[in-house]
Amino acid sequence: MGLERVKAVAQRMVIGFDCPVITVAGTNGKGSTCAMLEAILMQAGYRTGVYTSPHLVHFEERLRLSGDPVDAMALVGAFERVEAARCVGESEVSLTYFEFSTLAILDLLARAKLDVVILEVGLGGRLDAVNIVDADCAVITSIDLDHMELLGSDRERIGREKAGIMRTGRPVVVSDPVPPQSVLDRALEVGADLWRFGVDFNYAGDKQQWGWSGRGRRYSGLAYPALRGANQLVNASGVLAALTALRERLPVTAQAVRNGLAFVELPGRFQIVPGQPMLVLDVAHNAHAVAALAANLDAMGFYPCTHAVFGAMADKDLAPMLAKIGPLVDRWYFTDLPTPRAATASSLLARWQAQNRRADASGQAFAEPTQALQAAIGAATPTDRIVVFGSFYTVGGILKDGVPRLQAQHMPNL
Repeated sequence: MGLERVKAVAQRMVIGFDCPVITVAGTNGKGSTCAMLEAILMQAGYRTGVYTSPHLVHFEERLRLSGDPVDAMALVGAFERVEAARCVGESEVSLTYFEFSTLAILDLLARAKLDVVILEVGLGGRLDAVNIVDADCAVITSIDLDHMELLGSDRERIGREKAGIMRTGRPVVVSDPVPPQSVLDRALEVGADLWRFGVDFNYAGDKQQWGWSGRGRRYSGLAYPALRGANQLVNASGVLAALTALRERLPVTAQAVRNGLAFVELPGRFQIVPGQPMLVLDVAHNAHAVAALAANLDAMGFYPCTHAVFGAMADKDLAPMLAKIGPLVDRWYFTDLPTPRAATASSLLARWQAQNRRADASGQAFAEPTQALQAAIGAATPTDRIVVFGSFYTVGGILKDGVPRLQAQHMPNL
């Protein structure tokens, strides 16, 4: 692992940016943070470019230009330019799938004559391919245990990797309320302008509205973000801190903030689809994210039965995930996923059975997500809810033909 190869190809391609770049790292909340930044900046009239990963259904989702997914043929042209730059003379440079696609997307962003670029870190930060770009503002969201085989076995080591996106003299917004000390130490080491949640900015609110205050700026009477879940206020607070830190280069009005938060959309982040039964889609795939999902589900109120469709990668620490959400789930539908990295449905079922303490809960295994969902619909009543969560492949498998509207076939026993 290292940035030398991807940097060498980027230099051959002469990739560079004349506009502000915001890089977002973290374990959870990156996608939501990018989406809120994009929505507010678009409401302010800026031409935005956003790179996120992975995608749910189509690869083109990874690059949005002024809110729209990139054209597939534009991507093909960029891939050709990366391949040409990778193979110059005798000095062929090997690239990973992520490095190759990141270079193609950075190339398209650089050519698009944008006002602002938002880059989501794929994994870690220090050695992630997007880190070849010097961010004008870095945002570090919540930090927790995930990808430990690559990033480290505890929050301090993982935080150190995330902190690699900081730059000397430039703002870094840390929206994790209890950040690892390694993140704070790194900001001091490199001389970054640290904006820390609870110190340099904060929020307060009631059931109707919320407000934000930071260095030299205050917003009051804000409606709650359109993205659901209690954790979204922490993400939104980090977004407002980043925009405040960049206000001299990217001024935004209070109305742009209000409209952006009201209209922001991001599939698969505690996405509630009305129907009978209710459907909830969430790409929670580590213990911290599943804990947030469980809290959000608990706050939804009473449902006679909760059905869960779940698929995950084989390297995930399942025990704490199942422990967090287990009390809320009555029927499990474990699913295989179309990647060799995934745990099999049968192995997920076996691991759930090994730790299950609820005599009234049940579990089954299925070959793919839509099959699991159909089984859940078949067993559900109109007043139940179905939660689809875990890997992007799990939620993406449900969304591949559009957002389903559920209609249970049988009525509850009265």
